[in-house]
Formats: sequence, C-alpha cells, structure tokens
Amino acid sequence: MVTSLHEASHRIFNERPEILVPVFKVLGIPLPEKATVDALVPDVTEIRPLERRVDSVLRVTPSDGDTFLLAIESQGSKKEEKESSWPYYVAHLREKYRKPVLLLVVCQNQGIAKWATGPFTCGARGWTAQATYPLVVGPHNLPVLTEPRAISENVAMAVFSAMAHSRSRKGLAILDPLAQVLNGLGKDTAEYYFDLIDISVADVPAAKRKWSHAMATFFTAFPGRGTVRETAYFEGKAEGKAEGKAEGEANAVLRILDLRNITLTEADHDRITTCTDLDTLGRWLDRSLTAATTAELFADEPAGAGTDQ
Repeated sequence: MVTSLHEASHRIFNERPEILVPVFKVLGIPLPEKATVDALVPDVTEIRPLERRVDSVLRVTPSDGDTFLLAIESQGSKKEEKESSWPYYVAHLREKYRKPVLLLVVCQNQGIAKWATGPFTCGARGWTAQATYPLVVGPHNLPVLTEPRAISENVAMAVFSAMAHSRSRKGLAILDPLAQVLNGLGKDTAEYYFDLIDISVADVPAAKRKWSHAMATFFTAFPGRGTVRETAYFEGKAEGKAEGKAEGEANAVLRILDLRNITLTEADHDRITTCTDLDTLGRWLDRSLTAATTAELFADEPAGAGTDQ
C-alpha cells in the first residue's frame, strides 16, 4: 500500500489504469477506452554510481494505435535538476525500448504546474538541439467532481481529483459525494481509495475534518456504527502501530473520538493513554462509538480507574 502523497500520486496510474483515459481527455489527447497497460521497472540508470529513477513507467498499447511509454513523475516542489533529468528520462527510455515516450507530471500546486510545463531546452548559440514538453495535470486542469453519478462513472478519476485539490477550498466539495459513492463499493476497493484520500488530507486540517465528517455520515462500516471491522480498523491505524494491546486500544479510543469531533482536555487524553486495564479500555472503546461527551465516556468510572497505582 502507498505510504505518502508523492507515491500515491503516481502509483494510482499503475494500480488503476482506467484513470488514463479521462486524464488524457483533460490534456486534449485522445486515447481509446480499450488499452493494455503494463508497469515497467522505472530504473533508467546506466552507470551504477549515478542513480536515476523516474517515479513510474507504463507501457500503453491502445486498441487503435501503436504502443508508447508513459513516464510519470509526481512533483511537489520546483527542482531545477528536473529540467535536465526529465529530458534524460525521455531520451533514455526512447533508446532502451525503441518506443515513443510521453512524460506526465502530477502536481498539487498551480505554481509548480506552471513551471513543470516547460519547455525545457538544450542548445547553444541560438540553436535548440533538444526540447522537452511535459504533460502536466494538477488543480489547474483536473475537474472538481461533485455529482455522485459522475463520480460513480469514474471513481479512480474522482479520487485522483480529490487528491490534487486536497489543498484548495474547491477540493472540500468533492469529499461528501465521494464518500457516499465509496460506501457502495466492495470492501477492498473502498479501503484502497479511502487510504489514498486519508494520505492526501493528512496534513490539511480543513480537508481532514471534512473527510472525517464524511466518513461518519456515509460509511456504514466506519465511525459510530460499532462494527467489528470498525474497531479493528482503528486499532490497525492507531498512530505508532501500538506495541501492546492496552496501548492499541487506548489509541483506538483516541482515534475514534477525534474522528467524531469529541473534544478532549489534556487530563482526558492522559487518562486514556496511561490506562493499563484492558476491561476499562474495552468499556471506553465501546462507549467512544456513541458517547457525545467525555462525561459519557467516563461515566461511573473512578478518576484513577485503569492505572497502575
């Protein structure tokens, strides 16, 4: 599973190749619905001490045309070295596979997207020997899908759009209808897309709050429903990958309360994290799914319950 926004932004093309058709449509490049897509090893190293790796490389065979390679880079900041490494990727892949090559750059920032369009040229004395024109997608050209029907028709594209717009106000409008649609998908597919969105909003407070609310509202197997899957999910997602059962249950309680927007004082937080009694933690975990306040969470519990004296 992907572990960062950078990785998610290019890996989604490998794992959900159906996204290529709508993305190419945004870029004004026709691509038939039926195309075979294979992931290639993204190593473009020739001399061992000099490591060069493009994020992802796909071999695309359209039903109506010749095979081409698509090199995909996720770019979160402006890096001048890319102005030389990107042309290198294109030239090396063209030579190695003897196929046409396109370079796609994925951005989450409009300023970075503007820079990434290039062209990046190589030449001297007024003569251009080589020019590279990357294809660029980001918040400047990806649509904001807010209608459940449109989202259902291409879920991968809707998720990709939500990731690209996660740092903008427009992106907030995607989250509720997206959660609604994901709730109707199969377990594995829904959790895959959920994880991608979770990664993309992790450090964006407004989007993170909106996504938490959307899950509580639309996901029948997530916060507030009390299912076994829900409890197991939050224990598994607990920050720090809890080393002991008590720590794991305490983190699960905190995570559920956070997603349900239950405010904790510092004393409340310490009381939960220092608790070592599994029975007490079990009661708090059950109550965290429905309690409206911390008073309800700790009802009938002595102040020092669950801690080693």
